[in-house]
Amino acid sequence: MTGHPVSAFARRLLPGELTSGAPVPGGGGRVRRSARDWVVDVVLFGWAVLCWFALYDQVATKTFLPGWLLALDPPLGAVACLSLWVRRRWPLGVALAAVPAAALTDTVMGALAVIIFNLALRTPPRTAGAVLLLHFAATLPYVLLYGAPHDERRTVAAFVVVYYLLFFVWGSLTRVRRQLVLKLREDAARAQADHRRRLADARRAERRAIAREMHDVLAHRVSLLSVHAGALAYRAQRTAAGEATPLGDEEIAQSATVIRDNAHQALEELRDVLHVLREDEDEEAGPDGSRGGTAGAGRRSDPERGAGDGARPQPDLERIGELVAEARAAGQRVRFVERLPERTEGADGCPLRPQLQRTAYRAVQEGLTNARKHAPGQPVEVELAGAVGEGLTVRVVNPLAAGREGAGIPGAGAGLTGLRERLEIEGGSLEYGASRDAFTLVARLPWPARGRETGP
Repeated sequence: MTGHPVSAFARRLLPGELTSGAPVPGGGGRVRRSARDWVVDVVLFGWAVLCWFALYDQVATKTFLPGWLLALDPPLGAVACLSLWVRRRWPLGVALAAVPAAALTDTVMGALAVIIFNLALRTPPRTAGAVLLLHFAATLPYVLLYGAPHDERRTVAAFVVVYYLLFFVWGSLTRVRRQLVLKLREDAARAQADHRRRLADARRAERRAIAREMHDVLAHRVSLLSVHAGALAYRAQRTAAGEATPLGDEEIAQSATVIRDNAHQALEELRDVLHVLREDEDEEAGPDGSRGGTAGAGRRSDPERGAGDGARPQPDLERIGELVAEARAAGQRVRFVERLPERTEGADGCPLRPQLQRTAYRAVQEGLTNARKHAPGQPVEVELAGAVGEGLTVRVVNPLAAGREGAGIPGAGAGLTGLRERLEIEGGSLEYGASRDAFTLVARLPWPARGRETGP
């Protein structure tokens, strides 16, 4: 069993079975004694020896017993006392070997109490019960027929039964208690492992979400920068070849301003994403700097939400127009068609959830970015349609570029995969592919009515 770590001091105070994690039933395995076990063994051995000495003086007074039995009593009792040192490893064997000594001798009584207790503690209940019945079968007939004076036999037999049962029940209760402790340790270890697994899953989900958000933000801005810089490089090459007039100072300043503004916006949007991450890490840590465990993981389950006060407005359907305008300013020919209820509300006044609006925005952004990368110069059609109860559909279509010159804008190749994950989280779907010389991207999102809307 994999349990919680036990300190060195605790190991000295607990039984060896609990500190080693070994099962209580035993069965021949060697368990290293703890300091407590050594103290208990010494005390019990000393008690058994004291009982042996106390009963040894009474052996000679039993003149009704044969001499050979009186001579055999002390040695058998002494051997039973010595067997206590190996009772932990062989509880069943020691209990079986003690059957003849328990039936024929009196000096064994002190050691016998420990042996019966140990039998119930370290062997399965059925086996222990069978050995106890064997002790009764060997001892009671001898006591009732021969081992005591006639007028004392029933009293002695009753005492033997109570004596055996007392230590057997005590050992059984101790066994149950130790098994409960081990079970609680197993449950605690399992709960700790589940907690670590859930925390790792939450962190992986967070990393994927942050990776999606950073990809969406940077891929769009960097592709715009690449388009502007590529246009400048192309114009400079034509000017050097004498095929175009040189750029004027005003044109150069305007292009540089556009590149600078897009770079600043990329940094601002990246800062917002990182701000969300740092904000969640601060909330996960307690006021004393300690980690908050699953509370932090639960708080970080939606790293794409708003970053709090002072953060940039989160993308929504209203800002898709700005996204299209930026693409047009970069030279991309975009036709935008919007078929939505006024102010993104349905007939019953139910707005689309902010998370779904942000996902729709990212779908348009990914479609424009892919068209800019893989089909530069080609027209793009963006269609946004939907209503309450019917769902929201984002469609981006662009012709395939044939034999374009130069290398395209590099990418990580994970944009569509991240977009599919984002849509699946919101209960939507993504379809894309090339057909009839055009590439089509279709994202569908649910738009439930008021009272039926549920989070992802």
